[in-house]
Amino acid sequence: MRPVLLGELALAPTERLATGVDELDRVLGGGLVPGSVVLIGGEPGIGKSTLVLQALAGLSASHNALLVTGEESLAQVHSRSERLEVNTDRVAILAESRLEQVVEAITAHDPAVCAIDSIQTLVSDAVEGTVGSVSQVRQATGALLRLAKERNIVILLVGQVTKDGGLAGPRMLEHMVDCVVTFEGEEMRAHRILRATKNRFGSINETGVFEMRAEGLVSVSDPTGLFLAEVGERVGSCVFPVIQGSRAMLVEVQALVGPTEIVPPRRVAVGVDRTRLAQVIAVLTRHAGFRLGDQDVFVSVAGGARAIDPAADLAMALAIASAHRGMPLAAGSAAFGEIGLTGGIRPTGHWSRRLGAMSAHGLTLAVAPRMASESAEQPPTGLEISSVGDITQALAVACPR
Repeated sequence: MRPVLLGELALAPTERLATGVDELDRVLGGGLVPGSVVLIGGEPGIGKSTLVLQALAGLSASHNALLVTGEESLAQVHSRSERLEVNTDRVAILAESRLEQVVEAITAHDPAVCAIDSIQTLVSDAVEGTVGSVSQVRQATGALLRLAKERNIVILLVGQVTKDGGLAGPRMLEHMVDCVVTFEGEEMRAHRILRATKNRFGSINETGVFEMRAEGLVSVSDPTGLFLAEVGERVGSCVFPVIQGSRAMLVEVQALVGPTEIVPPRRVAVGVDRTRLAQVIAVLTRHAGFRLGDQDVFVSVAGGARAIDPAADLAMALAIASAHRGMPLAAGSAAFGEIGLTGGIRPTGHWSRRLGAMSAHGLTLAVAPRMASESAEQPPTGLEISSVGDITQALAVACPR
């Protein structure tokens, strides 16, 4: 076989398979790519099996779909399918944990999509080791990967996680597959968040949001209403427009500041970058005159969302200032901007999408970097843009004494 020039290739664009689960398709980049292997990880009971069954139900309307279950019986899967508001009648199912029999069944049934629930339950006679061991998981994944490429089918692998939240099995498991998505959520919350940590066919910045209901997982097309359910004119609260792939949504950054006898004081970050939180506190101390050396500072993004973007610096700073002064921020306000070590507010990307999200949800004041304000040819209707160049100006606008 001789090498070929890339310029000589004339390949037709790959047609993706839409699952009908909107938020899953969004995270995958538009749907499943034939010949790919997708690994779906998450804690027990988070909804992985439900998500996979709903996706197979959507695909089964026009493609052969096969579910191989090694953890649950056929009766258990049937019981789950009955409560889902999707038609699962055309989904084929096989209860089997022997790798060789699974490969034989996939070859005979020739599905367009096959889901394995879960990869840790498969065992092969070709290698030694107990079920779920490193050697067994590696063997099963390798065999299924070759099968997917040879027959141009999609294989969905459901993966278990360890106590510390990592995917169980060998580390190379994540390197072998084409896409890794994680299903996250808290037991006491109704919503679930799907994130891609690896995607050879799309962006890893997309986030899918679901609401868990009695009838299954429901896609949430506008998560802002979910994450801002409790927002209001409260002390220690600041709205931040976060960019998640192709969409901008609003989240609430909350802060709590209080005296402590612990040395050093605690700096707790949930949903934000802990290093950037420490930097924001240092800037507030040095350039805005805040005395936080004997204060605990807790910062969290409400609802389990994340705001890792450097543009969240200003929202964190204003939330901390509000909590420290005991005063709510200006009514109907939101903020974004990266804070430099000198106290200056640096411009950030996607300013037009951030401002558009603020306007769409009825906010009236945007505290934004100077360049973002000056670059706006036509500010969104009803939104006042307050241009700030440093942290002291931002505080004077959003949190005056």
